[in-house]
Amino acid sequence: MDKLREERSLGELFGDLSRETSALVRHEVELARTEIGQKASQVGKDVGSLAVGGAIAYAGFLAILAAVIIALSAAIPWWLSALLVGLVVAGIGYFLVQKGLTALKRQDMAPKQTLETVKEDKEWAKEQMR
Repeated sequence: MDKLREERSLGELFGDLSRETSALVRHEVELARTEIGQKASQVGKDVGSLAVGGAIAYAGFLAILAAVIIALSAAIPWWLSALLVGLVVAGIGYFLVQKGLTALKRQDMAPKQTLETVKEDKEWAKEQMR
């Protein structure tokens, strides 16, 4: 009789462990979803800043470039004036694009908090099985 009661308790314990593990997995998935969403939002903002910054810089440079080309054409031919100004502007544009790409590469998309808690949960489950 005592053995039957002990087996039943063990079965109940395994049932509880199964339910708790299921709930834990659901919570971990939700945490991962939230964390990845936050990181994706930050990357979206960085890309948006990169695009807007590029567009504003382009618009501002158009007017300045025209003035610089006209001013240089007084000393050198128009085509050479436009070429020199174009090279300088292309160099500035390259620098800005590289800066934006570097910022994007620094973004770590791994859900670190979730990975850490999954490791802890794995250890907890191992301990419960012992």
